Amino acid sequence: MQFEVWAPLTGRVAMRLNDTSYEMTPDPGPDRRGWWHVDAPARDGDRYGFLLGDDPVARPDPRGRRLPDGPEGLSAVVDLAALTPATPGPRTPLQDAVLYELHVGTFTPEGTFDAAAGRLPHLASLGVTHVELMPVCPFPGRHGWGYDGVAPWAVHEPYGGPAGLARFVEAAHAAGLGVVLDVVHNHLGPSGNHLPAFGPYFTDTHHTPWGAAVNLDAPGSDEVRAYLIGSALAWLRDYRIDGLRLDAVHALADGRALTFLEELAAAVDELAVESARPLFLIAESDRCDPRLTTARAAGGLGVHAQWNDDFHHALHCALTGESQGYYADFALAPLGALAKTLTRAFFHDGGWSSFRGRTHGRPVDRRRTPAHRFLGYTQTHDQVGNRALGDRPSASLSPGLLACAATVALTGPFVPMLFMGEEWGARTPWQYFTDHPDPELAEAVRTGRRREFAAHGWKAEEVPDPQDPATRDRSVLDWSEPGTQPHARLADWYRTLVALRRSQPDLRDPDLAAVRVAHDEERRWLTFRRGDVRVAVNLSPEPVTIALGRNGVRVLASWEPVEHPGADGRIHVPGESAVVLGP
Repeated sequence: MQFEVWAPLTGRVAMRLNDTSYEMTPDPGPDRRGWWHVDAPARDGDRYGFLLGDDPVARPDPRGRRLPDGPEGLSAVVDLAALTPATPGPRTPLQDAVLYELHVGTFTPEGTFDAAAGRLPHLASLGVTHVELMPVCPFPGRHGWGYDGVAPWAVHEPYGGPAGLARFVEAAHAAGLGVVLDVVHNHLGPSGNHLPAFGPYFTDTHHTPWGAAVNLDAPGSDEVRAYLIGSALAWLRDYRIDGLRLDAVHALADGRALTFLEELAAAVDELAVESARPLFLIAESDRCDPRLTTARAAGGLGVHAQWNDDFHHALHCALTGESQGYYADFALAPLGALAKTLTRAFFHDGGWSSFRGRTHGRPVDRRRTPAHRFLGYTQTHDQVGNRALGDRPSASLSPGLLACAATVALTGPFVPMLFMGEEWGARTPWQYFTDHPDPELAEAVRTGRRREFAAHGWKAEEVPDPQDPATRDRSVLDWSEPGTQPHARLADWYRTLVALRRSQPDLRDPDLAAVRVAHDEERRWLTFRRGDVRVAVNLSPEPVTIALGRNGVRVLASWEPVEHPGADGRIHVPGESAVVLGP
């Protein structure tokens, strides 16, 4: 078996395989500077690592697929051919998708791939098309969100390692579900990161909230880009994952003419053609820049879709009345903000942002940009977990308002995404938790979290301790809830809405310019039209009468009982209720 590693910072590299050391040879190829290789007999599960220069401590393989003893241990050989899932994923295009964001460590009490796979029938019956897994790369300790990963090619061992991920993907595909994986390219975790010893994976040319930036444009960046792109393609190729979610791409410091994101998107498109599979990339970006998802041929970066936080913020403000932080811009006229996002995608499209103290964003060309370039949602791991108490909307909103929120997201123009447990109004919070073995790092995280929220008026003792195991345990879904009221009723409403989206072609129409919206800020109702389908939501506790215009539509589904519109085209909507109408 051939082993290779890029280590341009040293004049000697050896590999330790089990109890034997092998001297490695520099690659003579002119385009392989800094690469070392060796052939050695190895089997699945054998431990190995690399010795750099005179350092007697073996380090794990930067491209290693398994870290059975955690980030500080050696890598293990993985027989990929033995675990690649056999069942292909569904061929559902992004335009027709409904995604479900899931954290493996809290989706079930066990916190493993196998336990999560046991709950896939619930997702299949819900009608979603893809499961979006939060990051699964190794990180220190057992429990964490996954954004402190340090080995972008490997799989967190407590979840089940590579074999567990392969079994999960196989089970999801067998249930008719695609799998999307959240990957982090903008930084690595603060503990267990061995990459700087191997090469210039980071650069002081740029600085980020996490310190030195990942090296995407300084000397040595060609190999760093290849390392990250190779990792991304490995998830899609070797595990047959169907798409990737790219974390915080606005934090990628990249000044090159051909950007990393363009290069990655082109590589994924090439793999999609080669494998005859509909692969896609979904980016998280704070820039409100439509060039991210514009085709490369038209001067864009060619990423297939992006999260639309503006839609979330407008809807959240309309539901809750919150106005702190970045909600301030949306809270002035939340239904107006929601109407703007439903028709123009971004609220921040070049206008003033009080939160940033400057203008922000760029307009979307809605006649050329299909709506499925954006994901719409009422909750995400960020929007719940980054609250001081990790409280979900269900902690403060009535079932009727939760139903209204679901109606807007699932019948709106964007690709819908749900956050685990949202569909039944889970009462469990989803809080920020870590499991850092390093006591100094653990204390720094604990203190930093409490200091952050102290600035917003929270007392230190009110902010959950991220290192306390109880914080993770509180965040685990309670699977007894979906069988009780009012949770079961809300779950049925979600199933109804997902089924309507599938059965009504107008609800999947990508034409943003065709969406028509009316609203009344004072009386707190909003309606929108998508082809021949009309949607009305009443966020007020009082019933309202709404003029829909010409008649000819009937009620397809409603949260509370609603009569069909009269001959005058008016419909009476009960308080905190939603209705979907069609021809």
